[in-house]
Amino acid sequence: MKVNRTKVSRMKQVGLLAVSLFAIACGEKKNDNNQQAEVALEQVKEEMNHQMGAAVATLEKYKKGDVVPKELVCMVNDAYMGKEQLKVEYEGKVYYGCCAMCQSRIPEDETVRQAKDPFTLEIVDKADAYLVLIGDNGEVAYFKNEANYQQFVAEAQVN
Repeated sequence: MKVNRTKVSRMKQVGLLAVSLFAIACGEKKNDNNQQAEVALEQVKEEMNHQMGAAVATLEKYKKGDVVPKELVCMVNDAYMGKEQLKVEYEGKVYYGCCAMCQSRIPEDETVRQAKDPFTLEIVDKADAYLVLIGDNGEVAYFKNEANYQQFVAEAQVN
């Protein structure tokens, strides 16, 4: 039986994170400090979701087609995260990432700062874009402006 190495690697990472969470939670019970355990849990949850490529938050506040605030989106994963992300300033613009890896990648990798406008297919800077929730799992799209988004929706309804 052939085993997918990527899948095994992810399973190992998830297992390691789970063991870490258990150790942290058990240690926190001794100290009776639930706040630190909750912070640790949130960090592990974010890392697990980052590894799996999924949004952390549920889509309670926004639905498909809604404009979402930039600060609630990991611009590296192109995902609505439901809470304020880590701010990264680069060349006078503001981007957002969900973890330290995303923070370091934004200034180093031009491709994570850019996206294609789904209507015009032109490259847009994510810091300047009009962000819209397009998927059931937090996926977002970057439009050059609201007019492009409105035209995109209008054409989709015609077809």
